[in-house]
Amino acid sequence: MAYRDLGNQFRASDPFKTATLVGVGKSMKTKVLVADDERVIADTLALILKQNGFEATAVYSGEEAIETAKTFQPDVLISDVVMFGLNGIDAAIEIRKILPNCKVLLLSGQSSTADLLDEASGRGHDFEILAKPIPPSDILARLGELINRPDEAGLAS
Repeated sequence: MAYRDLGNQFRASDPFKTATLVGVGKSMKTKVLVADDERVIADTLALILKQNGFEATAVYSGEEAIETAKTFQPDVLISDVVMFGLNGIDAAIEIRKILPNCKVLLLSGQSSTADLLDEASGRGHDFEILAKPIPPSDILARLGELINRPDEAGLAS
């Protein structure tokens, strides 16, 4: 059986999806914030995550991701990189300032993200960007790896 420490002692019956407070029986689903300016992609990914036992919500901009993170308090951010307004990398950096333990998984279908990744790295943030299209099963597998990884930097690597 896998264990996660979220400030209290938790026992995960399914380490990818939920944690149960030992001695209390309170179950908490892993919260995932999905940010993509393509609404169909964001909504579909959030729906897939919900169908797989996660608590998920979709937003459609980097700015909205930051505002939603303040109240939703996600365990994981899954974000497209190239969005109108604030890009996914800058949104992830801002969310990590608010929620230092939030794990980050970035997705992109554009080659121009390499420059953004280099810029973030120069600012001390190392992110891995997975190339779109990516099958939902691969996203779920990567999410499971992130959730079960001991908190180091809390970033996809």
